[in-house]
Order: sequence, then structure tokens, then C-alpha cells
Amino acid sequence: MLARVKADGAFDATSGRVEIRYKPTDPRVYRAADRNLERIEGEVVLPDDACVPGEEIAKTPTPSSTKEDRSSARKAEAAAKALAPGAVPKDAWTVYADGACSGNPGPAGLGIVLLSPDGETRLEGYEYLGTATNNVAELTAILRAAEIVPAGQVAIVHTDSQYSIGVLTKGAKVKAALAPRRGWQIRYVPGHAGVPLNERADELARESVTRRASSMPNK
Repeated sequence: MLARVKADGAFDATSGRVEIRYKPTDPRVYRAADRNLERIEGEVVLPDDACVPGEEIAKTPTPSSTKEDRSSARKAEAAAKALAPGAVPKDAWTVYADGACSGNPGPAGLGIVLLSPDGETRLEGYEYLGTATNNVAELTAILRAAEIVPAGQVAIVHTDSQYSIGVLTKGAKVKAALAPRRGWQIRYVPGHAGVPLNERADELARESVTRRASSMPNK
């Protein structure tokens, strides 16, 4: 590897980074932190014209940053889908359910927000569950909503818990608990992505844990 140096042999760094190449005939120029470079004693310092004209190569995003970008894009897409006009049928309740846990397990609670099909009734509630896991809190939040929505009416339930979605679609006991709720749908919505009712459900869940208290709407 070749690195640009000054006349005295010290690395020629700009903002702590040094021009490097892998061989004199390779026009690709990269940048490396000077702290990561070490000069080999006895090596001859080549003149500048020993290397062909170069072109600096932009730093390639690391796999982790690329993964973060994809995750952010998916969250934004899911949030937009949840808020899109017509996402919830006119005859369905809109439900947002969330759980919170301080430690896992630890003091846990849930928060729910329910909006009637006509948009005229909005119900909010939170419940302190004592010591439990976050998964239990998330799942219990959905079950509490199912107890509140009037029998025979449809609801679209939004949750940021993939665990709950898996259990509700595969868990026999929970499916039995929701069996009377025909036509219900459980949809994923990303947490902390700017979806107002989901943010409110999260706030209520955390309030239940902080206050060690419950305040649920009438069933």
C-alpha cells in the first residue's frame, strides 16, 4: 500500500485522513485515517510522478448503515400505509394498542386508543399489570381492546409488536379469545414513527408504569 507523505517523510494528512493507493499503476485513490497507518522503515519515498493520475473513490456505505437505511425506509412505508385514506374500512373501529415494560420482566403496563367507525367516539385507557414481560403487556393491550369494542363490530387493530401478531395468528389460546371477533384484522405499525394514535398508546402505556395505576374506559 502507498500513502502520500511530506518531504520529511511524515504522512500528508488533511483533516486527519491520508491519500492512499494499492499500487502506483492503480488510478483509484482512497482516504485512510493517519492513526491507522504505519510507515515501514527503510522503504524508499517515491516521487509524485511515480503514480498515474488518480481519481478519489467515495467511501462505500458500511453494511450496518445500509441496513439502518432500509429499516428506516420500511418504517416510513408502514407508517404511511397505516395513515393512508381508506386504510380502515368505514364500518370498523380503529384500535391502537401498545405495551411498556421497565426491565424485562419488570413493572409493565399497557395503553389503548379506540376510535369508533363514525369518528365521534374516542376511548383511551391504560392499565398497570404489575411485574410482566413486554410481550405480555403488548398482547394484553390487544385483548383489552377486544373486550371494549362492542360485540359484533369489526376493528382494525394496530400494534408495533411482531410477537403479538405472530401469537394472534398462530396461538390457539389467543385465537380462541378473539374467535367471536369476526372480521378483525391485526396490522403492524412501526413504533416511534410519527403515527399519532400509536404514539398516544405508547404514552398511555408508559404512564401506567410510571404511576403504577390503571384507568380503563367502560366496557
